[in-house]
Amino acid sequence: MGMMGKMKEFQARMKEAQDSLDQIVATGEAGGGMVRATANGRNQVLKIEVDDSLLTDPDDRQMVTDLTVAAVNAALRAAAEQAAAHIKSQTAGLMPNIPGMDLGSFGL
Repeated sequence: MGMMGKMKEFQARMKEAQDSLDQIVATGEAGGGMVRATANGRNQVLKIEVDDSLLTDPDDRQMVTDLTVAAVNAALRAAAEQAAAHIKSQTAGLMPNIPGMDLGSFGL
C-alpha cells in the first residue's frame, strides 16, 4: 500500500478510535473509597459519589472538597491512560515508528 493509502487508513482508524473514547470509563477513589469519581476517555466527569458518613458533619466540608478533587483527578488520569492505550492499539502498525511521536495523545 502506498503512503497515501496508509495515511487514509490511519485517518479512518484514528477517527474510529476517537469516536469510541466515550465508551472508556474509569473510576478514581479518595479517602479509602469514601469519595469516587467516574470519568470517560474524553476527560469528562460522569459521576461523583460521596459516602453518606462524610455528610453528617458540616465541619467536614473542606475534607469532602479535597477528597472530591483527589478522586476526580485520579479518575481523569486513569481515563487518559486507557484512552492513550486505546488510540495506540487502534493505530498500531499504520505509521512508521518515529522516535518521539506519541500517537496515544492524538485522541485527547
